[in-house]
Amino acid sequence: MQSRSSLLIITFSLMSVTWGASALAEATHTVEQKPVLGLASAMKLMETARVYADAHHWPCAISVVDDGGWNLASVRMDGAPVVAGSDLAQGKARTAALFKRPSDDLEKAVNGGRIAAVTAGLVMMKGGQPIKRNGQVIGGVGISADTPAHDDEIALAALAALGD
Repeated sequence: MQSRSSLLIITFSLMSVTWGASALAEATHTVEQKPVLGLASAMKLMETARVYADAHHWPCAISVVDDGGWNLASVRMDGAPVVAGSDLAQGKARTAALFKRPSDDLEKAVNGGRIAAVTAGLVMMKGGQPIKRNGQVIGGVGISADTPAHDDEIALAALAALGD
């Protein structure tokens, strides 16, 4: 009698393992891959922005973040006019990454009467651009130079070098 109950336990155990393996195999097929921003690409963006800014004599702070807004690379060029530029650049990059659009979209919202946007705790100034790969936001680049127009121009030049 014991051997029969042992046989049943073994049979049920094997069936459970088989069903579990099948469920795992099915679950594996439903997992999607997403592109990520690696350090090499972040460094390329930062260096492209630095070279562009240097060529135009616009020393600045540059920050590149991942899709969660976490810093991957940052630099403040010699002669950058705003001491707080490093924090501003990182804030602009983080804003662009988390909101999946240029940081000045939030600035426009505030200027357009959406005052509640200031409670978001992000930097709502021109100069932050989302970084996209295959149509998905994988990070952000933020620039703090001398003018909002220059900030955005440098960020867009860096993105152009990375391509999509």
